[in-house]
Amino acid sequence: MTTTRTIAFVLYPGLTALDFVGPLQVISGLQELGLGFETVTVAAARQPLPTDSPVCVTASHTFEQVPAPYGLVVPGGGAPTFAALADEQLTGYVRQAAGGAEVVASVCTGSLILGAGGLLEGREAVTHWAAMPILRAFGATPVSRRWVADGRVLTAAGVAAGIDMALHLVTELVGEDAARMIQAAIEYDPQPPLGPIDWDRVDRAFMESVIRSAAEKCLADHPELLARLATADGTRSVSP
Repeated sequence: MTTTRTIAFVLYPGLTALDFVGPLQVISGLQELGLGFETVTVAAARQPLPTDSPVCVTASHTFEQVPAPYGLVVPGGGAPTFAALADEQLTGYVRQAAGGAEVVASVCTGSLILGAGGLLEGREAVTHWAAMPILRAFGATPVSRRWVADGRVLTAAGVAAGIDMALHLVTELVGEDAARMIQAAIEYDPQPPLGPIDWDRVDRAFMESVIRSAAEKCLADHPELLARLATADGTRSVSP
């Protein structure tokens, strides 16, 4: 009998919906193609969770029901993701489930949750461009790419980069033919109306200040963690 391998997507309040829905759609293709995988979503409880858009999501399973997945994917988000760094139930599950997982992945600031779970020490990693310096707080080396693979840990940059990472993961798991089939099935062929991002015109300072403000607000009751992030970010002092 063929063993079905489970890939679990971790949900928590306030995450960015596309961070997990995009990769979930890609990796669910493995199940649809009958390739020996199943995808599930996991959370502390099976109740509706808010996202950073006007839609709620409900996990298919609780943490306790999926203690040892084959793969683990952690999405990111804005301010609520910083609050999640201090959620010991969440970070504890990520640490425990990742311990025996063959693949551990994140999208956007979800990499910070991997870091809080102790999974990025000594690894290259990427996150949303405005949060890149914070990776150093968790012993990671920030690398500016769409996605980064360092051993069994994959991290993707902001939001849509998660789809790129997921297609790479499918290629690694079952081969290029299946990945190309899934890419065609979801018609993933980006042609943005404004063309590629002109990074020279991006207001980096503004977005980085938004990130710092989010950390200050959400971790006000966790001064040690906040100080750790602030030091890595190059900020001399951050008032909780």
